[in-house]
Amino acid sequence: MTAAAVKTISNGAVNLDEATVTDFAASIRGNLIHPDDPGYDEARSLYNAMIDKRPALIVQCVDAADVIAAVDFARERDLLVAVRGGGHNGPGLALCDGGLVIDLSLMTGVRVNPVDRTVRVGPGCRWGDVDHAAHAFGLAVPAGVISTTGVPGLTLGGGHGYLTRKYGLTIDNLLEADVVLADGRLVIASPKENQDLFWALRGGGGNFGIVTSFLFKAHPVHTVHAGVTFWSLEQAGDVMRWYRDFMQQMPRELYGFFALLTVPPGPPFPEELHLKKVCGIVWCYTGPLDDAEKAFEPVWDFAEPIFKHLGPMPFPQLQSMFDPLYPSGHQWYWKGDFVNQLTDEAIELHLQHGAQLPTPQSTMHLYPIDGAVHDVKSADTAWRCRDAQWSMVIVGVDPDPAKAERLKSWTRDYWHALHPHAAGGAYINFMMEEGDDRIRATYGANYDRLVEVKTKYDPTNFFRVNQNIRPRA
Repeated sequence: MTAAAVKTISNGAVNLDEATVTDFAASIRGNLIHPDDPGYDEARSLYNAMIDKRPALIVQCVDAADVIAAVDFARERDLLVAVRGGGHNGPGLALCDGGLVIDLSLMTGVRVNPVDRTVRVGPGCRWGDVDHAAHAFGLAVPAGVISTTGVPGLTLGGGHGYLTRKYGLTIDNLLEADVVLADGRLVIASPKENQDLFWALRGGGGNFGIVTSFLFKAHPVHTVHAGVTFWSLEQAGDVMRWYRDFMQQMPRELYGFFALLTVPPGPPFPEELHLKKVCGIVWCYTGPLDDAEKAFEPVWDFAEPIFKHLGPMPFPQLQSMFDPLYPSGHQWYWKGDFVNQLTDEAIELHLQHGAQLPTPQSTMHLYPIDGAVHDVKSADTAWRCRDAQWSMVIVGVDPDPAKAERLKSWTRDYWHALHPHAAGGAYINFMMEEGDDRIRATYGANYDRLVEVKTKYDPTNFFRVNQNIRPRA
């Protein structure tokens, strides 16, 4: 860090002189980055390049002691704080303008206990780190579909992906968490300690503290039968109606999310399909490999795809399959909703807007959240929508900043058309900054309880750069 003083923090009412900043830097083991430092722009860059924020300071913590020191430093000086895990968050809530960013990206330890099938994970890890470590023992933790996603954000928002129908949400596999609170204390949240906090962490986002360690239950997953099937866009209506009905009969071992997409211009896709708009399903079968062909028979009985690429693969290979298509630094704008019923009218609207994908990487996905997710009651975790069938996301994506407004317009128009057919509320990891009403709709009957927990553990709303639940006044 340079010796320059920080002139303006947060609302301009707080000034930090050189000695104050120097003393803070000396109190931590990690890095303290100032806007004049050479690594500042890299340290503040996000997965979503549509977001451009300029923190006054970035502290890259290496352990829980650094996190405690950062929280105390910010609280004592009334600094605005953002907490950064993997940096994937759509609205850029991992950063703040003019405040302190507590960056966890250096805290990347993973420890697998193969005897009790648990995985201890640092908050700087991405899911690829967890997949790699657990795979050596024939295990996996239910997570998402992109391996570069950060563990904290996905987990605290709920977490759904390829293993969801069989093993539940990521939060359903969270056993305990170490949490630094707004007052600087470190506590354990688990079914035995601070049970109310543990309840709130499972879907309530980053409202209640900074998790410095996660303990997950893992499951025996090694090689899965997985891949993609594409049908022409002209078949999309029939495919969606068949998929809607087939979902009701699918064994929990079979997972498939539906997509409207543009075929990427490269292998393994044949050249004649490159950049064509299609519909598709991305599959993951976790049952015995000898039973995989039988599990997919209903798919082939329905209609022959124009492209299929399916077979046995290590689970981490599936988890990272789409990473090259969505590198960090693109423009992103997304909106989501939970969906109970995929009506014929909704399908027609999907066809109408899906046919207008504005860029090759823009897409719409319907992720199944049934099966094991429905085994948990709505009041058992902060995640409320235990009766929803799908988590829908509409994303406008492109590397060109000049297309940002086009991405926003298409995504918003698509979402507004489908929202009347939604269940109310959305996966908070698929939301931009959309206001209090959307947050209340997402948590529904659980919202008041979340306010109580927020009021107990963060009465001043210290942690407010998030999908914010405000404490009671």
